[in-house]
Amino acid sequence: MDDVTLNFFKKWFISIRPFSLPASTMPVIFGTVLATFIGHYPFHAVRFVLALVGMVILHAAANILSDISDYNKGLDTVPTPASGGIVRGILTTREAARASVVLFIMGTLIGLVLTWYCGWPLLVIGVLGLVIGIFYTLGGKVSLKYHALGDFAVFMDFGILGSLGAWYVQSVTFSWIPVIWAVPIAMHVIAILHANNWRDMISDNKGRIYTVASLLGDKGSLWYYALMIFGPFIIIYGLIFIPRLISPRLAAMPLPFMIVIVALPVALILWRKALRRHHPKKPFDFIALDGATANLNLIFGILCILSVFIYAIIR
Repeated sequence: MDDVTLNFFKKWFISIRPFSLPASTMPVIFGTVLATFIGHYPFHAVRFVLALVGMVILHAAANILSDISDYNKGLDTVPTPASGGIVRGILTTREAARASVVLFIMGTLIGLVLTWYCGWPLLVIGVLGLVIGIFYTLGGKVSLKYHALGDFAVFMDFGILGSLGAWYVQSVTFSWIPVIWAVPIAMHVIAILHANNWRDMISDNKGRIYTVASLLGDKGSLWYYALMIFGPFIIIYGLIFIPRLISPRLAAMPLPFMIVIVALPVALILWRKALRRHHPKKPFDFIALDGATANLNLIFGILCILSVFIYAIIR
C-alpha cells in the first residue's frame, strides 16, 4: 500500500473519531440481540450488517459536520486526544465537508435499502434520526447542540432510535422493550457528550454556545455527570426487580443483566477523575474524560449484550 493510500485512510479514520464508534454500534447490536433472543424473531444477518454499517457511517458524517461547525466558530482550536482531523490539521474544512456529504449519502442509501426490505415504518425512524444528526450542529437558531439539546439528540439517535430501529429491522414490529431497555446505554452516551461539553464550557460560554454543561455550571455538571454514569446501573437493577415485584405480566429484564455491576469500578475511576478535574493526577485525565467515558459505554454495552446471550443459553 503506497503512502498516498495510507494517508487517505489515516485522514478518514481520524476524522470519524474512532473512540466514539461504540456509541453508534452498541444500540444496533443491542436491539438486534433483543429481537432475536428476547423477542424470538429470526435473525437476518444481511439486515444486521446493513444497519450496523449504516449507523456507523451516519454517526461519522454527523461527527465530521460537528467538527466543521465547531472549528468555524472558533470553539475547537486546540487538539485533544479525542479531536477529529480538522483541528489536528490533517483535514481541511473543505475536505471534511465533502467527506460528510459522501457519508450522509452512503448512510441514506443503506437506509433506503433496509426500508425496501422492512417497510416504510423504518423510514420514519431513519428520517427522524437523520434530521437529528444533521441539525445537531447545522441550522443556526435551530441547531440542537448549541441550544442545550445535544444531550437529547444523542439520547435519541444513539439510544432509543438506534435500538428500536435495529429491533424493527429484525422483527418488522414495534415494541417498548428496545426503547426502555436501551435507556441505560443511552445515558452513558450522554455522559460522553457531557464530558466533552464540560471540558469546553468556558470557550462555549464565550462563543454564546449553550449546552447542558454551560447551563449547569461546573458544580452542576459534576452531579449531572454522576447521574449519567451511575444512573444506568440503578435503572438496570430497577428493570430487573421492580416488574417482578409489581406483576408477573410485566416484562422484567432477565437476571443475568445483574453482571453489569462488573463495570462499576470503571465508573468509579471516571468519577475520581471528574472530582480531580481542577487538579488532575495526570495532565489529560479531565481533558480526555470523554474518551475514557466512551470506554465505560463500550464495557457496559458489551455486558448488556452478554447478559442476553447468557439468558438465551440458560433457557
